[in-house]
Amino acid sequence: MTDHCDDEGPTQYASPPCFMHELDPAYQMPLTDWTDVRRWRKAERERLIGARLAVSADARSAMSARIADRLDALIGDIVDRMVSLYWPFRGEPDLRPWMASVNERGGRTALPIVVEKGRPLIFRAYKQGDRLEKGIWNIPIPAEGDPVLPDIVISPIVGIDPANYRLGYGGGFFDRTLAAMPFKPLIIGVGYELQRIATIYPQPHDIPMSAVVTEAAGA
Repeated sequence: MTDHCDDEGPTQYASPPCFMHELDPAYQMPLTDWTDVRRWRKAERERLIGARLAVSADARSAMSARIADRLDALIGDIVDRMVSLYWPFRGEPDLRPWMASVNERGGRTALPIVVEKGRPLIFRAYKQGDRLEKGIWNIPIPAEGDPVLPDIVISPIVGIDPANYRLGYGGGFFDRTLAAMPFKPLIIGVGYELQRIATIYPQPHDIPMSAVVTEAAGA
């Protein structure tokens, strides 16, 4: 007797691919249509943010400190380098203490700003004590200053796959910004180990991270 997975014909002595999800929970059917990919990304985004928020604040704080240590190990000498970070949102690693330490050690820091939908982000220099105002989604942004170009971009992830493709919030701001920059900065995705996934189904517009840093040693 043979099993049939689709209309292509019989498959003998093996599990048909359409039943693989019953044997391996990590198996994912390939998605080729952009509409299906977007639908899948939306559901996966909600799942991963929920998992992140389920971690206690104390545990996230401890993991953020380990991430900061691993950023130092990866980046090395920070003097005279401009690092773009982010204001933590919905359980993201809180790197504000590390941001302050970058400035104390001779580096410079900046925050990204959403100008408007469909346009690249801009970056403004920011250090602790500078005046902030509310930006999109009420996330604090520097209130004044000319745009700057960071040497290093630290980007929070919602999900990350083995090829360092980042699942973000779906606005496309990050990829649009990197594509528009006159040079490619060092791009470091930061997040927790629980945010690793098999694939984000990368599309031609997706730009992979240069590196990914989590709380895990050797990540």
